[in-house]
Amino acid sequence: MTTRVVLATKNRKKLDELRRILDTEGLDVELLGTDAFPELPDVPETESSFEGNALLKAREVAKATGLPAVADDSGLCVDALNGMPGIFSARWAGRHGDDEANLDLLLGQLNDVPDRRRSAAFHCAAAVALPDGTERVVEGRLEGFILRERRGSNGFGYDPIFLPFGYHVTTAEMTSEEKDAISHRGQAMRSLAPVLRDLLGT
Repeated sequence: MTTRVVLATKNRKKLDELRRILDTEGLDVELLGTDAFPELPDVPETESSFEGNALLKAREVAKATGLPAVADDSGLCVDALNGMPGIFSARWAGRHGDDEANLDLLLGQLNDVPDRRRSAAFHCAAAVALPDGTERVVEGRLEGFILRERRGSNGFGYDPIFLPFGYHVTTAEMTSEEKDAISHRGQAMRSLAPVLRDLLGT
């Protein structure tokens, strides 16, 4: 019997990405999004770390559904801003998910910061929680630096201003496949596959 696993998101792109990774790893699981459970309330991200928020969401979804649950939390950590926006990345300018406002605010805050001090990293924590209380967390990290203006139209969030170390294109100038291969979320989700295999016995 195929094991059902809930990914704590309504984001179809995240769901499709994890499905691709698990299929590649040969895991026989049926992956569902939280939209399959209309009565399930959103879980506020109230913790002070990526790891804490990922665990909180996975734990609550596993408890509510009685199924193994996977959740992630990610963001951009800028060295010149002492690791901010960090867990506040999606709402840095005040309204959740306003990419353009977030980009404008961050670029303004770094306007006087010299190029040599514009290092940053995308960070992702991915957690799995089982209904019996078993929990695991894995992480992914992509280092680079912040440009002074936008480049590229793919991706989302801070991708147009993030240049990974060793690359000449931003993560917004990469194809989805190129970005998935190096991204913080791709790293974390690939690391999660063997953990799921171990916990679920698949």
